[in-house]
Amino acid sequence: MPLGESMISSLKSNQSIKLDKSKRFKKTLGGYGKNKKTEFDFPAASPEFLKQIRSKAEKDHKRSQIIFTAFFIVLFILAIYAGYFYNII
Repeated sequence: MPLGESMISSLKSNQSIKLDKSKRFKKTLGGYGKNKKTEFDFPAASPEFLKQIRSKAEKDHKRSQIIFTAFFIVLFILAIYAGYFYNII
């Protein structure tokens, strides 16, 4: 059978089965339905724990800024050196 005929025959057989498409998606993990729970029970965080998280995030941000700045300073110095070097020769 050529490719087109096999496609047409599979479409006809799928159409003859008459599957309800909405029922297939209800069984999936991200499906929908009336019994689906949409709220989550998260534990309450203490103010001390939130302060620890904030200070850690600030330290990480400051460290990444220092690394980023140092990288571009080195890159800028190398660009100036390369420009100076190639203009003299």
